Amino acid sequence: MSLGPVMLDLQGVSLSRTEARLLAHSRAGGVILFTRNFESVAQLTELVREIHALRTPRLLVAVDHEGGRVQRFREGFTRLPAAARLGECHDRDPARARELSRMAGWLMASELRAVGVDFSFAPVLDLSHGLSGVIGDRAFHRDAEVVADLARHFMSGMGHAGMAAVGKHFPGHGGVREDSHLALPVDRRDPADLDGDILPFERMIHYGLAGIMPAHVIYEQCDSLPAGFSSHWLRGVLRERLGFAGVIFSDDLSMAGAECMGDFPERARAALGAGCDMVLVCNHPDAAVRVLDALDEEPDPVSIARLVRMHGRKGIAWDVLVESAAWRRARQAMENLDDSPLLELDV
Repeated sequence: MSLGPVMLDLQGVSLSRTEARLLAHSRAGGVILFTRNFESVAQLTELVREIHALRTPRLLVAVDHEGGRVQRFREGFTRLPAAARLGECHDRDPARARELSRMAGWLMASELRAVGVDFSFAPVLDLSHGLSGVIGDRAFHRDAEVVADLARHFMSGMGHAGMAAVGKHFPGHGGVREDSHLALPVDRRDPADLDGDILPFERMIHYGLAGIMPAHVIYEQCDSLPAGFSSHWLRGVLRERLGFAGVIFSDDLSMAGAECMGDFPERARAALGAGCDMVLVCNHPDAAVRVLDALDEEPDPVSIARLVRMHGRKGIAWDVLVESAAWRRARQAMENLDDSPLLELDV
């Protein structure tokens, strides 16, 4: 059975029989984990093992684990700094910031790979325009060149740990005040004014970025549809103009920014039709079932090939990782960089 185009979530810390049956559906392709799915390192390792054992090729297991406000797993995991801390360091010492960014990417990916998670939806490539609260310190910097520089090193660290990177939120969520979880933001800037926001994505594609997640934002001077449902943005700009050959993941179809596209099956069809390879349906189990049953088209073989490349590589046992000198050095460096409290943002 090949990987399907739908990524689902789970309700608790173990896999129920109903969820196991749902994940056996031919249109299922992955699982995204949240804080509610985490109890301990040992429990998480077993949960991911069970998910991977359901099918061949194994389902993708992903998580939003950026650092700062968006870090799903806590107890036992290193508290990762918000990306903006790395940007602040760059203002003082660019060379040190690059090294810390590489270490942060490696540490994040190494810990997740040690419990079996295939990839994290990271790094954030949005610019810090000082407008978006939901982006805020999740952005590395206001300067596109700095964002691209730090993100490149973050991705390099991830790669050394055996994890592919997913940049978000294309073509940039930082230029709007509204939170697309709660509303449908509209960016009214001229197309030329979006070039700076697009630059980090363009650079990261050149560096080998494996995945991209578009924003549930309308850029009204370019298209009337949110970017994640727009063939202009996904096919015309991402695929054709920028030459992106990796995976396009939709943002969560349950967000308010996606409601304009109809019911859940209509949203899924619209996103896939516009160019997404995989759609995310979170926090609505009934809607996930409707989406799986509604997608009767055969999966695109090209999309399947792209998705298979998102499987994690390498990965060592947790006990071996935390005894390594590299892990201890990276953990200490992160602790020194970020001494602020960790408050999770549920996005």
